[in-house]
Amino acid sequence: MVSRRTLLQAGGAALAAGTPGIFFSPRAGAAEKRAAARLLPSFGRPSRLDVADVGALDGNDQLLLTTLQGVVNRRDPRLYFDFDGSGVDSDWLPSTGARVTRHDRALDLVARYRGEIRGAVLHDPAVPDSVNVATTLAGLENAVAATAEQARAHGLKTVADLRGRFDADDVLATYRWQLEHLFPRCTHTLLAGLPPTRTVQTPRVSWREIARESGRIRDSSNRQVRALDMSAELSGGDGVYLRFQDSFGDDGWGASVGSVVVKADGQVIASFVPGTAAEAPFLFDGSHSSIGGDANRFSDGGGYFIYHFTPPPGTRQLMVEADLWNQYLVSATATSPTRVEPFPYFRDYAVASRAMVLWLPPSGETGALLDEVFSRVEPTTPYAGWFSNDVAGEWGGVDRASQHGVEVVPADFFMNGTVHAGVSAKISDRVRPRPKAPLANRVYLTLTFGEGDNVQYCQRHMRTIWDDPARGSVPLNWTVSPLLADIGPGLLAYYQNTATANDLLISGPSGAGYTYPGSWPADALDAYTELTGRFLRRTGMDLVYAYNQRSTTGDGWMPFDERIAGSYRRNTPLRGVIQSWETGDLRTRPAGLPVIGNFFPQGKAAEYRDGLLKHVEGWDGSAPLFVAGAINAWSWTPSDAAELVGLLGSPFEVVRGDTFFDLMNRAGR
Repeated sequence: MVSRRTLLQAGGAALAAGTPGIFFSPRAGAAEKRAAARLLPSFGRPSRLDVADVGALDGNDQLLLTTLQGVVNRRDPRLYFDFDGSGVDSDWLPSTGARVTRHDRALDLVARYRGEIRGAVLHDPAVPDSVNVATTLAGLENAVAATAEQARAHGLKTVADLRGRFDADDVLATYRWQLEHLFPRCTHTLLAGLPPTRTVQTPRVSWREIARESGRIRDSSNRQVRALDMSAELSGGDGVYLRFQDSFGDDGWGASVGSVVVKADGQVIASFVPGTAAEAPFLFDGSHSSIGGDANRFSDGGGYFIYHFTPPPGTRQLMVEADLWNQYLVSATATSPTRVEPFPYFRDYAVASRAMVLWLPPSGETGALLDEVFSRVEPTTPYAGWFSNDVAGEWGGVDRASQHGVEVVPADFFMNGTVHAGVSAKISDRVRPRPKAPLANRVYLTLTFGEGDNVQYCQRHMRTIWDDPARGSVPLNWTVSPLLADIGPGLLAYYQNTATANDLLISGPSGAGYTYPGSWPADALDAYTELTGRFLRRTGMDLVYAYNQRSTTGDGWMPFDERIAGSYRRNTPLRGVIQSWETGDLRTRPAGLPVIGNFFPQGKAAEYRDGLLKHVEGWDGSAPLFVAGAINAWSWTPSDAAELVGLLGSPFEVVRGDTFFDLMNRAGR
């Protein structure tokens, strides 16, 4: 059971070498016992911080510094980094309550703290996944992950050398070695899923637009094979790069490609269907795209994917025939647009926790190994990080984790976690008073910003849109992770303390960690809902936005049934559930718990309004109608929501989520 789990803690007791955990004497104080009940570890309250900007450093240097941060902050949080130009890391710094010393050269901190590390674990630049093994070893050996060149430059002793140990083409063997040799020494109360590398934009690359869909096309009605002439890029010496992206970044219907044929002076030099082995040699960067159900590669919003073609010397004409549809924008360049380097984020938390770090696509043989990893931990163990292959990886990864009773904490871009987890902040457990509203024959609409399960969203993007001056002008629900009570109490306290009367914090999917409750083992589901109940009571939330497993036909989500709803009813204070549904036609009351499916029109305010009007056009006005509207947190702001509400007249009334469910109950809906 959750209450008997021994979770990793730090900041007050020594950690046995290679043996994560903390052991309390029979006379342990109340504060220590409360700490032992945490789901996610803390490493003590920061009192002074050495702060440096690392945004201009490459991935290798950021990896060195974040693993150093993990070792140093495990004992006492003292290192804090600014990672990008957004200002978000600086915005949160005052809430730590720590004295701050700023350093102009971040890498000087290696020498400052060299006495607290044993040396370096050398990863193999030829084997990307060795970055994750090196991170796991760094946590176990009190070391940093580095290249051989970095170790020499900083005078670091080699603790372990992974060069030549693994085969870049055998990911399974790399992670199986780690599971067999390192996992027994790791904490078993936290798993970390982090990509070993990231793709970084090369500055000042000039792209030439080749083709663009100027209409908002959200189906295959414009599908055809289009000829794309890349001959103008043949003057470059590095081949030609072809990029596909969304011509409208605000509504989630970007470029979709079904096949590609490349001809150099009329001779075929490449021919492939996305997602096949034939595509792999030409896919330069597919990390921001997904494979669809039509054997197509697509990318929406701000995403993209890039192919690289190298024609024979002397080629005069280079043509691409692409089976293309949806809202596409196609451009080309002769300059390498990106570089690949280690992915450095969240590694401080993984190192400090002594967690095993892995990156296994949740399908095929790697999915089977991921199953084995999940099977080696107890139910309600968090998997913090993310999965490969974007949307498909999300569905497959979360479902596999759920089948083993493991909840997901999206955290791969959560930065300075070793500091934020220890911040002393008063989190309110008080449920907010519900605004009263008379029940009438109207269309009651509640609007919910999604993505709150994602703790990095709560740390970064949510802070940006939360600070929009229009926030508070209309009623809005904001999903947040109740697990912030552990991993970011200062963040959650900020949102609680600055919320207006029109802002309501509700739990993100599906409670204490992102999961599909219907996929949980029958004997473990209560453990998850008990955990969720504990965190909801700590944070004063009584509504949840939830997902469930997808249908066996793959064409939608499954509604909560009596078993799932009954578990939530027994173990949580929930008064209502908004379930991910998109079409808005779900309204049930299993086990007496009101559940409504969300409605998710596309586009910005005017188009969203038109979608709402179409959705309710059959309503005859003889009884109240309830609509739970979803808002895309990545493309909308409170200003957009205020614009939408301003466009809505009779018969709509926009209310907070708590009022919404109160009205539903009074209407008997």
